[in-house]
Amino acid sequence: MRSTKPYVLRSLRREQAMDDGVVDFGYLKVPESEKVHWVRRHFNTVAAKYDFMNTLLSFGVHYLWKRLAVEMMDLREGQRVIDVCGGTADLSLLAARRVGATGRVVLYDINWAMMVAGRPKVERSGLCDRIDHVQGDAERLAFADGSFDAAMVGFGIRNLTHMEAGFGEMHRVLKPGGKLMCLEFSEPVTPWFRALYDFYSFHIMPALGSLLAGCRHAYTYLPESIRLFPDPPELKRLLEAMGFHHVVYRRLTNGIAVIHTCVKS
Repeated sequence: MRSTKPYVLRSLRREQAMDDGVVDFGYLKVPESEKVHWVRRHFNTVAAKYDFMNTLLSFGVHYLWKRLAVEMMDLREGQRVIDVCGGTADLSLLAARRVGATGRVVLYDINWAMMVAGRPKVERSGLCDRIDHVQGDAERLAFADGSFDAAMVGFGIRNLTHMEAGFGEMHRVLKPGGKLMCLEFSEPVTPWFRALYDFYSFHIMPALGSLLAGCRHAYTYLPESIRLFPDPPELKRLLEAMGFHHVVYRRLTNGIAVIHTCVKS
């Protein structure tokens, strides 16, 4: 049974914003009902160069993070997996190899441009028959209760208007005993590294975004949204409050990214 225990995020700014009918889009304030359109426009802008910029800005480390995240899910042959906010299919491809020819991965994303950008990669992999592309809102998943053995979301949950609704939907569509994996950015643990990372995130990344992708704001939004996201212990408490059990997390690269895994009872 899902817990009804209330949960309050640490960010007083976010709490106040929700009370006022506005929400955060990075450090911008936008009407709650319009954030989904801001997010769609944002990813429409970056879709064509999304993979290139991810690899450049992370120095390729994001591939290692994603590989480890999928390994931690312990997927098996024949399982059904949903990749929420799946974008250009990196996690979907990793999962598809693990569930085999009898398994199925549903790549679920609100942004069609992102899925189109990742489609050639799926075609080259030879795994098209294992991956379904479905466009839809992560806060209202278009599947029945208990449809999946596992759910995953990589670098996407912080873009939702209502993060708790997204996790709630993943909880709903998981079978009892199903596993959820959330891979998301966070802040470095070591103070000197955090200072260096902040300078890189708030100054170098937007400059590179402007120069190479023609969109400075898209790469200003990224570090801003990370700063507003719950830290790992707080996200662990949120998942527990929503009815997940055995919640564990692992910091990667001094805490730049964090993997949370948990189980639906």
